[in-house]
Amino acid sequence: MALPYTTKILGTLLMFFSIAQVLPGFLAYFFDERLFVYNFITTGFITFFIGFLMYFFAGEKKGDLRTKDGFIITVFFWTVLGFFGSIPFFLANLEGVSYIDALFESISGLTTTGATVFVGLDEMPKSLLFYRQFLQWLGGMGIIVLAVAVLPLLGVGGMQLYKAETPGPMKDAKLTPRITETAKALWFVYATMTFICAVLYKIFGMKWFDAVCHAFSTISIGGFSTHDANFAYFEETSLRWIAIFFMIISGVNFALHYIAWTKRRLFHYFYDSEVKLYLSILVTTGLITYITLFTASNLSRNEIFTDSFFQAVSIGTTTGFLTSSYSSWPLFIPVMLLTVAFIGACAGSTGGGIKVIRALVLLRQGFGEITKLIHPNAVVTVKLGKNSLDPRVSESVWGFFSIYVAVFLTMLMFLLSQNNDFITSFSAVGATLNNLGPGLGEVANNYKELNNASKLGLCLTMLLGRLEIFTLLLVFTPAFWRS
Repeated sequence: MALPYTTKILGTLLMFFSIAQVLPGFLAYFFDERLFVYNFITTGFITFFIGFLMYFFAGEKKGDLRTKDGFIITVFFWTVLGFFGSIPFFLANLEGVSYIDALFESISGLTTTGATVFVGLDEMPKSLLFYRQFLQWLGGMGIIVLAVAVLPLLGVGGMQLYKAETPGPMKDAKLTPRITETAKALWFVYATMTFICAVLYKIFGMKWFDAVCHAFSTISIGGFSTHDANFAYFEETSLRWIAIFFMIISGVNFALHYIAWTKRRLFHYFYDSEVKLYLSILVTTGLITYITLFTASNLSRNEIFTDSFFQAVSIGTTTGFLTSSYSSWPLFIPVMLLTVAFIGACAGSTGGGIKVIRALVLLRQGFGEITKLIHPNAVVTVKLGKNSLDPRVSESVWGFFSIYVAVFLTMLMFLLSQNNDFITSFSAVGATLNNLGPGLGEVANNYKELNNASKLGLCLTMLLGRLEIFTLLLVFTPAFWRS
């Protein structure tokens, strides 16, 4: 393992992350929140200093980075930054907020989960509100670079499946010849989408502060809001449809957005098997929600239609915005929406879940097994588009799904052992493992009432979900360190 070089990279990441304290610090000064200016400066200094020490003591030694080093850097990107990201929340000295709460909020932001322990958002200092939204935006960009440019080189992640279907040069592990150029291209697409979303939010009724903050959490598929009522605070129907549109496109593989941007073509979206299934799931879920609510509610047809599709898209893409308390709807709906969240968004997007493309492989392989039962001598292959999928990739999907179920059940048992009721435990684990946010029962609105052990367990669950499970579990395997 190239430990000195790995340490240098982690130190560099920390120094870059310290710069993230500048913008909220400036806002704290602008809004005359002088205490928070000090908090952000302190956090930035501590983060930069420790990062500099790591960079300096690593020396000039450069080794060849192996796959193992890539896993370590990937895991530490979220765990270490999650720790340093919690410092402003802790220094804020908010009533009833412990360090565990600050850590929970930081990890939830960076993993774009959107589960919160904070209440009283409407009265909270604006610089702190901006900071938690900004964490989600930074985490979302990190997720895209990880999924599209890094994990494929490590041999893990859903992008292996995507590459099997993509024609031409896109079968390579990178969109452009170098990862740095790939990251720059993805940053440009991501920032442009955020800018357009913020402008449209402002035009259709939000104030600039809310528009920018909600654009951060929309494009990152994070779900944090600057108001306790979440997206229900904004009554304009047009704002909800703007959010629906950007949540949908943020849940699409960003490699496809890159192609659309550079090649000036849009039809490639509709040739992609994952996108077609992704859109079909969201539309079907929205229609079922609408029909169920229409027969069980006295609300107007237009209001039900908007709320139905908003919540179907928000939960289905694992964003977690709320326009109403979906947990109070007929039980069939929240259970169905949580089930859809287990599938989540597309590989290479900011969304969570097992990813649509994995669900597609599992579905087609299941039908293939039925065909083998009917025709025992038949040679059945799984296809994505016109290409046959490597059997080893199919096996890895089943392996991922098996570990996913095992992790879910383990964390469910842990939360139940902490005297949480079944609905709360089941939905909390599902919402954090899939990086969704809002659950049911005691965690329908926030996670504040859970005990510290439950919160720490869910922090681990959020990291497992964001790091595609295998990436984090490998680091805890003794054989990993012996090799």
